[in-house]
Amino acid sequence: MKKRARTRFRQVIFGYLREAKLSMALAALCTLGLTLTELLKPWPIKIIFDYVLLGKSLPGYLSFLGGLFDSGRTTFLVAMAGAMVLVALLTGAFAYLQIYITSRIGNELVYTLRRTLFAHLQRLSLSFHNRTRSGEHMTKIVSDTNTLKDVFAESALTASSHILTFFGMFAIMFFLDWRLGLVVLATLPLLGGTLFYRYRAAKASSRRQRKREAVIATRISEVMSTVPLVQAFGRERHEQERFEAESTEYLEESIRNARVEAMATRSVVVISALGTAAVVLVGALQVLAGRMTPGDLLLFTSYVQSMYRPVRNLARLSNKYSKAVVGAERISGILEVEPEIQDDPDAVEASELAGEVVFEDVSFDYGDDEGVLKDVSFSVRPGQRVALVGASGAGKSTLVSLILRLYQPQEGSIHIDGVNIRENIAYGRLDATDEEIEAAARAANADDFIVHLEEGYDTVLGERGDTLSGGQRQRIAIARAVIRDARILVLDEPMTGLDAESEAKIQEALDRLMAGRTSFLITHDLHAVAGADLVLLLEGGRIVEQGSHDELLEKSAHYRRLHDLKTGRRKTLRDR
Repeated sequence: MKKRARTRFRQVIFGYLREAKLSMALAALCTLGLTLTELLKPWPIKIIFDYVLLGKSLPGYLSFLGGLFDSGRTTFLVAMAGAMVLVALLTGAFAYLQIYITSRIGNELVYTLRRTLFAHLQRLSLSFHNRTRSGEHMTKIVSDTNTLKDVFAESALTASSHILTFFGMFAIMFFLDWRLGLVVLATLPLLGGTLFYRYRAAKASSRRQRKREAVIATRISEVMSTVPLVQAFGRERHEQERFEAESTEYLEESIRNARVEAMATRSVVVISALGTAAVVLVGALQVLAGRMTPGDLLLFTSYVQSMYRPVRNLARLSNKYSKAVVGAERISGILEVEPEIQDDPDAVEASELAGEVVFEDVSFDYGDDEGVLKDVSFSVRPGQRVALVGASGAGKSTLVSLILRLYQPQEGSIHIDGVNIRENIAYGRLDATDEEIEAAARAANADDFIVHLEEGYDTVLGERGDTLSGGQRQRIAIARAVIRDARILVLDEPMTGLDAESEAKIQEALDRLMAGRTSFLITHDLHAVAGADLVLLLEGGRIVEQGSHDELLEKSAHYRRLHDLKTGRRKTLRDR
């Protein structure tokens, strides 16, 4: 499983990088150019100091400058000054192109990762989403993909440039004086140990920070979605304190991470100062002994200072890289999860359904020891209306969830038309025309309030339809079913919380919608139950009685007691 997931993650990354290979090649060339210009920066100063000011002869490896040197010292000085400007211009050009190209690659990679991760999350089974938190998924889609962007858009090639520059400078220093090169080399174990410690500490801290971010995102999502409830119970202060406690933990972890980063960075600075001092001391002794030129010492000093700067940058980049590793692990963890509900290889497209539904000895649980449905069997003919009744927790909602294939039964089978099963109004059919949308709204008795909205059918509704009343939301839901032309309908307590006027409009729309369609209705409404062709009475996850409303009233004492209880309660409410 994990190997397959890692392969899937690599496929996303390397698949995109293969498509962007030309851009990657150009970015790599810019990185090489930037490295070369960094290596060339101190050379004009060395040449001027040794061969112009001190009058030394050009060595063999600089013989190509002989003709320019013979033109006169002034001309040579002007040429070296121009070379300094040219190197600076080339450095700027290469750096600009590198940043531009890698930033584009990084942003496109984020787009690819987010698209893949979002699509994968939608395919995962409902049981997975019930076990996890939406805030954690949000941080993975947004924050974790951004950390990978930072690595690919900046850190990867920047680190490559630093490493190439580092080894290039070492090669030149050993070429000029191997003894002094060994002095610089002696500082590398200290630098390597510092970077390794920084990386490990940053990775552990990043993992803890990501967990805290997920908790904070979940808290925000939960509270923002229940603001009316929080305000109604006067729990604003309580929620604020909980949020502050979780934010404080994240703050403390961020400060701890910053402290480790600062310590590592300062350690590199101290090691750099020690290395520079050693190079100046040993190099000056070499110059006094006549084994080095002053220009060589200047070149060494410049390289040492320039060499330690990439190391300091690498120390900072290790923080980003550690976050990217954690982000990649978290994204891989999602991609390695396979949907629990899989289509058979020979599965057929569910289209043009007649609406026959058959349950055969179906049992199901949510992973605990106590089953929700046990040995459920019944048959529904096309176009029949089925009412599901029973106490809360009897398994009514679970039963219809199995029809929708949001879950898979552990035992038994469900057949639709003899085959084992495997979006606002227009969400049900995205290619619907405006005329079809309006016709669906009229069929659902929703047109009368939609036309009075500020922008009519173009009105943008609040999140989760909060700007609509309960009855209006129900009618919009019915309109979705109408425009989808679904042959099998699942209606879960459609009359809950509605006033008499809204209930009448909803019932009229439902009668129109259910005509000729197979319908499953979870309800305690006696009118709806009486109009059903088949009533299934569930208790403890089993169907204890089934038949028409009149049949059950006659033969089932349990159903009769439930009916009398509901009738008495409704009469009491009506008398009040």
